[in-house]
Amino acid sequence: MGHDALHVGDVGLLRASDDAIFHFAAQNGHAIITKDEDFLPRHRQDGSEVIVIWLRIGNSSRRVLLKWFIPLFPNILALIEDGKTFIEIR
Repeated sequence: MGHDALHVGDVGLLRASDDAIFHFAAQNGHAIITKDEDFLPRHRQDGSEVIVIWLRIGNSSRRVLLKWFIPLFPNILALIEDGKTFIEIR
């Protein structure tokens, strides 16, 4: 969809803590797309501008997740362009 994406496994962070993942995103200018609510308190306490997109879909296959997520992506981009750094998608 015109944006590069990395999985935590692609950068050696598959078993890393949320703090390590958050730090990596902050250092490299990446957003975090997650189904893990643990990033909310980390986002609130950190003064960085890391964008966290919290997907509230529950357990689902990759196919189901993408079918749900892809139509929402333009709205997510608009929220980011408006300056939102924490986006909760239900």
